[in-house]
Amino acid sequence: MSAERMRPVESKSQQAYRFIRARIDDGRYVPGFRLVLGQIARELDVSVVPVREAIRLLEAEGLVTFERNVGAQVALIKETEYLHTMQTLSIVEGAATSMSAPYLTPGHLHRAREINERMRQTLDDFDPHRFTALNLEFHAVLFEECPNPHILDLVHRGWNRMKMLRDSSFSFVPGRARDSVDEHERLVALIESGAQPLEIELAARQHRVATLDAVLAYQAAHKLPAGQTTVEPDHALATSND
Repeated sequence: MSAERMRPVESKSQQAYRFIRARIDDGRYVPGFRLVLGQIARELDVSVVPVREAIRLLEAEGLVTFERNVGAQVALIKETEYLHTMQTLSIVEGAATSMSAPYLTPGHLHRAREINERMRQTLDDFDPHRFTALNLEFHAVLFEECPNPHILDLVHRGWNRMKMLRDSSFSFVPGRARDSVDEHERLVALIESGAQPLEIELAARQHRVATLDAVLAYQAAHKLPAGQTTVEPDHALATSND
């Protein structure tokens, strides 16, 4: 029997789940986005039954909420969710970067600097979403060689959670981007110099905490109500998602 014939057939509810989940993950369905079952069913050419089943699965995962007279919608971000995710990611990514450092070759560091230079080139005509994509690419070069798969898995989970919480922190604190690029160069130089693991870990951790602090200061300045973590970006801010 061929491998194709042995492959399990994906159910319609699984297809619907994957369809909706992908759009939540990539930001097309933002927090508060109303999920109209009939519309999704038409897009998938299925009945509303498998879509409803997919919605229930997503609700169980905390990604979707259902309210009477409102219906299903992408879950709003809890007031402390971004804070907790960034705090956790700063710790596990700092550890992963430190543990990865002995395995980074000159080729890795050249690649990291190349990406960072592309980030620098985006600053004058700033695109926060492009900057964030490059930011992940940069950091992945530095942490992917971590020999501890459990820590690496936590880092990946943290980045995936960040994608769901916020497309880009830099949409709200664009002034943080320039500082972030400079900190990237210092981090690469630290690794290149053969610095002690703890020094590398703390530098990587502080790099992320600095972005968190900038976002929290922005929230406080705009007096965002409880449960709301985003407003329209303030592009009047000086020109730096870690």
